[in-house]
Amino acid sequence: MSKESPYPVEISLHKKSRLLTLRFSDGASFELPCEYLRVFSTAAEVKADPTPVTGKEDVNIEKIEPQGQYAIRPIFDDGHDTGIFSWKSLYDLGKNYPQNWQDYLARLKAVGYERNTDPSTERRIKIFYFSWLVNKLGKQTEEIILPPSVTNIESLLKLLRVRKSDYAAMFEDKLIQTTVNKQFSESFTRLEDGDEVALIPTSPTPPATPNA
Repeated sequence: MSKESPYPVEISLHKKSRLLTLRFSDGASFELPCEYLRVFSTAAEVKADPTPVTGKEDVNIEKIEPQGQYAIRPIFDDGHDTGIFSWKSLYDLGKNYPQNWQDYLARLKAVGYERNTDPSTERRIKIFYFSWLVNKLGKQTEEIILPPSVTNIESLLKLLRVRKSDYAAMFEDKLIQTTVNKQFSESFTRLEDGDEVALIPTSPTPPATPNA
């Protein structure tokens, strides 16, 4: 009896983060950037061109159209809509993402193209603190300018943990639920200028800190 090929049991498009997350029947899960899916599109015109696709650092997926019971067709916001991604192609793209991406970067270098990954403008966000965070920090809100290294919720919490030694325990991932613009967020949720981030403790009891 042949082994059944993995198929997706969950497909989620995170437009703010420009990310497609997939969970397969064999337990594998992948987080695939929209840029990655665009430059590795299964469309014939992309696969046939030996020159790497460039200029897609900020590309997003507008929507996803199912193709029967075997594939999806992403509609990208740059107008590209001819790539049909079968379950197998999505699984292979997820499994081979690290190597594929390194190969892509090498191809870009070979043609002299440098990806634009640095924010072009200052990014300022507003943080709202709740529960015992208000007492510990002595404030309910603050505005901060994000350094280039802080691009998502995960890196924001890392930044908050290192601002003061006694902050490390307070901003552990497992202790904080986050929202961005009043929508529950994930660790990979992208942060942009003007975002409002809420940090909500998951426990009514604060962790022990050096100055507690």
